[in-house]
Amino acid sequence: MTIRVVRGNPTPEELAAALAVVRARAAAAAAAPPGAEGPRDAWSDPSRIAGAHLPKPGPASWTRTYWPS
Repeated sequence: MTIRVVRGNPTPEELAAALAVVRARAAAAAAAPPGAEGPRDAWSDPSRIAGAHLPKPGPASWTRTYWPS
C-alpha cells in the first residue's frame, strides 16, 4: 500500500499521526472475523430522522412537516 501527500506540506509529526490512524484501522479491519459488519454510522440510520420528529396531528400540522419541533 502506498500513501502519497497530494496537497499541502505536512510536518513529520502530522504525517506520522495520519499514518498511525490508517495503520490502526487497517489492523482492526484485518482482525475482524470475515463477514462481520463494521459499526453502523449514525448519520445513515433512518430511524434518527423518522423516529422522534413526526408532526402532531391537527389542523395546522402541514406547517410543521418540515421543521421538527
